[in-house]
Parts: sequence; C-alpha cells; structure tokens
Amino acid sequence: MIMFLINIVLALTWTVVSGSFTFLNLVFGFLLGAASLYLIRREIGTSGYFGRLGRIFSLFLLFLKELLMSAWRVAAMVLSRDMDLTPGIFAYRLKVDRDFEITLLANLITLTPGTLSVDVSEDRSTLYVHAIDCSDPEGARADIANGFERKILEAFR
Repeated sequence: MIMFLINIVLALTWTVVSGSFTFLNLVFGFLLGAASLYLIRREIGTSGYFGRLGRIFSLFLLFLKELLMSAWRVAAMVLSRDMDLTPGIFAYRLKVDRDFEITLLANLITLTPGTLSVDVSEDRSTLYVHAIDCSDPEGARADIANGFERKILEAFR
C-alpha cells in the first residue's frame, strides 16, 4: 500500500514538473513512477505491488474455476435421480489470522455453490462451514487449505 501511495506522489510530481495537468500525462507519470519503483525494488526491500496484483488476479482466477466446477457439481447432484447427499457442518482450522483474510476466505467459500460459511470461533482460529455433501470433510478441508487459503496467504502476505 505504501508503494502505491509513493507511486501516486511520483505521478503528481511528474505532472507538476512537466507542467501539463492532463489525465494522459498523469497516467504517463504513474507508469513512469511504477517503472522507477520496479527498478529500485531490491534496494528498498520490496517486491513491488505489481507482483501482488498478479497474485490477487491468480486468486480471482481460482475463484472463477472453483465457482464453475462447484456449480457443475451441484447441478449434477440436483439433476441426479438418487440424491445421495450427506449435508453437514465441519470445522476448518484457519491459517489466516487477519480479519480481512478471514472475511475474504469466508466470503469465497460462501459464494461457491454447495458450501456456506456459518460462523467463526471466538478466538478466530476455526471456521465452521456447511456443505451440501459432507461425506468427505477431510477432502473439503484439504480443498480449502490448498485452494483459497493458500492463494489468500500468497496474495496478502
């Protein structure tokens, strides 16, 4: 976040120095500032925020993939003749510990068809998830840990 604010200051400085206060010149100053920050990223001890944007985009792509796959599975369950479902609630131990990360994980789980985040424990270490088919809770836990939670940790830490 700090790098983004520094980039905005560099863009504004560019518009002042160049004397042109147009939107196009501001965008050019922003790109020039981003390139400058990218060149000195090792000296200031950061990987830059463009890498973070890529990791956030990767999380978004994972969400779209999971959304399509789970929608397909739920549709197949509903349309099958024998709905052999085992609905239930399972507890998931969280690796994420920040409020934003917990909220994001809970919302991604809820937005995926067939699952619903029910509650978070008082100590914010456990997330309770309802699944339309809870016949394999260990598999569901592994899917969350290796999917959404791993990508959230990569994107925001």
